[in-house]
Amino acid sequence: MGHLPKLIEDLALILIAGAITTLIFRRIKQPLVLGYIIAGLIVGPYTSLTPTVADSANVKTLADIGVIFLLFSLGLEFSFKKLMRVGGSASITAFVEILFITFAGYLAGKALGWSTMDSLFLGGMLASSSTTIIIKAFDELGVKTKQYARIVFGVLVVEDIVVILLMVLLSTVAVSQQFEGTELLMTVLKLLFFLVLWFIAGIFLLPTILKRAKKLLDEETLLILSIGLCLGMVVVATQVGFSAELGAFIMGSIMAETTSAEKVEHLIKPVKDLFGAVFFVSVGMLIDPATIMEYKWPVLLITLLTLFGKLFSTTLGAIFSGQPLKQSVQVGMSMAQIGEFAFIVASLGLSLGVTSDFLFPIAVGASAITTFTTPYMIKYSERFYNWLVKVLPSQWVTALNNYSSSAQNIQAESAWKVLLKSYANIAITNGIVLLALILLSIRFLVPFLSEYVEDETARSIIGLVVSLGISTPFLWALMAKKPDNMAYKELWLDKKYSHGPLLVVEIMRNVLGILLIGFWVDRLFSTKVAILVALPIIVIVLLVFSKRIQKFYQRIEGRFLVNLNARETAAAEKESRTTDNLKSQFNAQSDLSPWDAHIVDLEVNQHAEYIGKTLLELAWREKYGINIVYIKRGDKVIYSPGRHNKLLPFDHVGIIATDEQMQAFKPAFDASDNNIGAEAHTVDDIIVQKIVVDEHTRLKGLSIRDSGIREKTNGLVAGIERDQKRILNPDSSTVFEWGDIVWIVGERKKIQKLTADL
Repeated sequence: MGHLPKLIEDLALILIAGAITTLIFRRIKQPLVLGYIIAGLIVGPYTSLTPTVADSANVKTLADIGVIFLLFSLGLEFSFKKLMRVGGSASITAFVEILFITFAGYLAGKALGWSTMDSLFLGGMLASSSTTIIIKAFDELGVKTKQYARIVFGVLVVEDIVVILLMVLLSTVAVSQQFEGTELLMTVLKLLFFLVLWFIAGIFLLPTILKRAKKLLDEETLLILSIGLCLGMVVVATQVGFSAELGAFIMGSIMAETTSAEKVEHLIKPVKDLFGAVFFVSVGMLIDPATIMEYKWPVLLITLLTLFGKLFSTTLGAIFSGQPLKQSVQVGMSMAQIGEFAFIVASLGLSLGVTSDFLFPIAVGASAITTFTTPYMIKYSERFYNWLVKVLPSQWVTALNNYSSSAQNIQAESAWKVLLKSYANIAITNGIVLLALILLSIRFLVPFLSEYVEDETARSIIGLVVSLGISTPFLWALMAKKPDNMAYKELWLDKKYSHGPLLVVEIMRNVLGILLIGFWVDRLFSTKVAILVALPIIVIVLLVFSKRIQKFYQRIEGRFLVNLNARETAAAEKESRTTDNLKSQFNAQSDLSPWDAHIVDLEVNQHAEYIGKTLLELAWREKYGINIVYIKRGDKVIYSPGRHNKLLPFDHVGIIATDEQMQAFKPAFDASDNNIGAEAHTVDDIIVQKIVVDEHTRLKGLSIRDSGIREKTNGLVAGIERDQKRILNPDSSTVFEWGDIVWIVGERKKIQKLTADL
């Protein structure tokens, strides 16, 4: 090849510069993202001491591909079910923080005299924190086992999804240049519609395809298929008016629910790292040092807004969610930095041509400063809390703690709440599928029939039969499917008080179904024919073939649920689980917040002094107030181990304790000949469930020992809330009283069965 394309020369320069700077940054233990940005600064057009990139347009295309793969990888790690498990505390904290800092960023931009679009994108850039930097700081400071750390991780999950949605809204506003509330509301509704539709269709189709093609999918083929699906969804998303980043994220989140998720994540990582490096280097290429110096005061202002604005808003959000003041402050100080998403949002503004050139270097400068301050903010968070308690009036501190106590006084969900959730799930999922089928029939089926069928009546009848034939199972579910839970049966048996409201709900959803059918038929026939002929015929068909339609729908629903839970089912059926499987999400951490307690999984050091001793001999509960929830030994899990169980090398032990108890206990657990520290993990087979001592549970007057909870759940009673007082790790002789809220820690399936039977 006589002539070497400039793109290859540029790519060589980018990767060599990136490799050198990341080696240096790894050596000095700083985030690699900053190394890539500095590499971009070195090879960018604003530095003359080194060779510079010549073909910026092609490099930008590679950078765009890098963003797509970064979002696809994020989706693989995300999973919609993971969001559902985040919990209310993290969700409330995240939404308060995002709303506050986004609005504050917008006001700061307007105060600096910037345009409306610059101010909006500034708010979007400040909305996310850096997952990579926070996790790195937590590891180095050894605070991952702290109670507040699990709230931070939950907030980061919510932030990721909200910022992606925010990018879609910013793109819409940037293109339309309109800010009407109605327009934004329609965009949000359209976005939610396509999100749910893509998720339902993807979960129904993709796992089945991967399962049937499993024997044909080696690593090379699976990688090509995954990239093809990712880019295909990118095309679909852009065709319906959304961003390429959203399409990549959606496909990643759908793949995350399949049994091939871990393998795809492993295969895509080198591709993501390569193109991601090009993206972050391209970010550095856009930085003009002269511009940063010119705008040094805005950089300082944005930095201070990030540090103090995020500290205040995240702390406020955590307090609103019911966290104690100390944990709220620690969460706030952990989140005070700008994340990598800021660069993606800034790049979006530049690519759309709606933001000024100075905005990008300002964001990068503020991000670099807050990256360096993050470890110190986390390290000194407890000292800051102690200082804050001394400064604040004592009545304020008391009021905040009382609010936390009352907010955490969680009661069992009422039967009506459970039932209405079930009805909402039925209506939303089937309603969105039906709307999608209506759109397909109107936009594609009717035009197709118009080309081949001349008679208008025949064309309408064929279109109606075909489209409604496909949609019949979903129409039946929308109008007649009963919620499959105990709450419905319990309320239906209560004839005096519940029959009336239940009938109203049933009538409302049947009216909704009839209106939907009427709208559909009206697209094909005249209104008179639709009301007098077509609509009655359709309703009669639904009634006559109800049982057959029900069986067919159950098959569809069964396939969907099998695919949705395929990854968890496969993990549960494995004879041997690796240590990495222990790193999946653990719900119990969020559910024990009323006592500031959480569960930590620790690995027994092979040189530990206590190996071979029984739990009775160790007497850790008596000495430190902690409790052992389980012992995982190889493939076997010992739930709620007894006093005669012993600890062996490499056992994983689940410890339930507060931060203070864990701080006192950790040295005893780590005690060994060579003082090798224990590594924290999490487990997904153990959950925390609350029950109320009432006429349904029939526990009043029984002691914990006599209640049989241990035998029925392979678990233990972790705490009792009685008269606004909390008893953590109560003695087995404690007697249940009327109105007690009992928190049980144990095996997921057995606890779920126990609560269903109560």
